[in-house]
Amino acid sequence: METYLFYFLIYPGFLFAAVIGAFLSWFDRKITARVQFRKGPPLLQPFYDFFKLLLVKETILPARGAKGVFLAAPVFAVFGATMAGVFILLPLMNITTGFHGDLIVIFYLLTIPSLTYVIGALSSGNPLAAVGASREMKLIMSYELTFLLVMAGIIIKSGQSIDLYQIIQIQREGSPFIGSFSGVLLFIVAIFCLQAKLALVPFDMPEAETEICDGIFIEYSGTPYAMIRLSKYMLFFILPAFIIAILMNGIKLEGIHILWAILKLLAVVLLLTLIRNTNPRVKIKQAIRFFFTWMNLLAIIAIVLAIFGL
Repeated sequence: METYLFYFLIYPGFLFAAVIGAFLSWFDRKITARVQFRKGPPLLQPFYDFFKLLLVKETILPARGAKGVFLAAPVFAVFGATMAGVFILLPLMNITTGFHGDLIVIFYLLTIPSLTYVIGALSSGNPLAAVGASREMKLIMSYELTFLLVMAGIIIKSGQSIDLYQIIQIQREGSPFIGSFSGVLLFIVAIFCLQAKLALVPFDMPEAETEICDGIFIEYSGTPYAMIRLSKYMLFFILPAFIIAILMNGIKLEGIHILWAILKLLAVVLLLTLIRNTNPRVKIKQAIRFFFTWMNLLAIIAIVLAIFGL
């Protein structure tokens, strides 16, 4: 029991994912600043932001809304991110858990934060939050099908395996899935799905500061908003780590492989950051069309290529 609590609360779960995610958030903001010819924040700025919200800023509850649901939503967002992180990072860190079929569970766990953001926004009673929630729901319905097709391609390439640890081992015994034509296509599709899951430009329309004033998070402040920021930090680490696990051979925490693991993680985050800084925000109908048409088409082509072993 103590071992499982350690996995969940310390390593590789809640605390580990939160700290690494905060550093990756700093890396993202630093690269963004450099692209815009600015200096950027100090290394510990994400921690300053989190603890300022947690300990200093006042929590203001909406006058009209379901206050209990409003406060519970960020907690469940952190819980969902933590659970997804545990199931992803345990096999990635070469820790066998004996859990079969975890790939399917991970797919559903990764949807929990986005769904809780929608629930929290709708419970606030703010019309701008409702607009953001509507956009978030439409975005979820568009990219989740695409992400499911990516999972289907991975399952086919791994010989019908739905065990993440086994998928990683198959790549280590052979070659990374990204080294094939179908793997490259799945990687491209997965990157755009991550961009949408993280609500980064060009898919940040549920928040859209210049249009709906932070949208789904407009009513959040203080400790609840700190929990939302924490879930964002964790997802910023967990989702790139998941892509590394299913397509890029996983990681090895020994010798020079540690440096290689860090470089792979930073490369995926860098790609997300560059996409965010070189594209304008799209309309929600454009995002839906993009995923339903082009990304689904690429994913289906990748699946067909995977069936033929390419």
